[in-house]
Amino acid sequence: VQLQASGGGLVQPGGSLKLSCTASGSIFRFLDMGWSRQVPGKQRELVASVSRFSVTNYADSVQGRSTISRDDAKNTVTLQMNSLKPEDTAVYYCYGEFGSSRSWGQGTQVTVSS
Repeated sequence: VQLQASGGGLVQPGGSLKLSCTASGSIFRFLDMGWSRQVPGKQRELVASVSRFSVTNYADSVQGRSTISRDDAKNTVTLQMNSLKPEDTAVYYCYGEFGSSRSWGQGTQVTVSS
């Protein structure tokens, strides 16, 4: 499956962004989807995930500030991030997972700065 991410950019602290990821093919509804992020010199970390049953999971660092959702009719997963902090600055990657196989989209840069 190919994944195309969009929606990153520059935002001031306290602002909001919505990231979107669209998948190719016809198996989206069978995929567990998620977003991870990475800053230079650090490991990629999970931000949020939504299973094929729409069960969501969030990192403690974004809990209460972010909402992940999926639209199986549009093959899309979105991550709404609010109350952004400078420490949210990272490259964000969406992924799709089926069994033990994970596919990654290209990253999208999110920069939180005044």
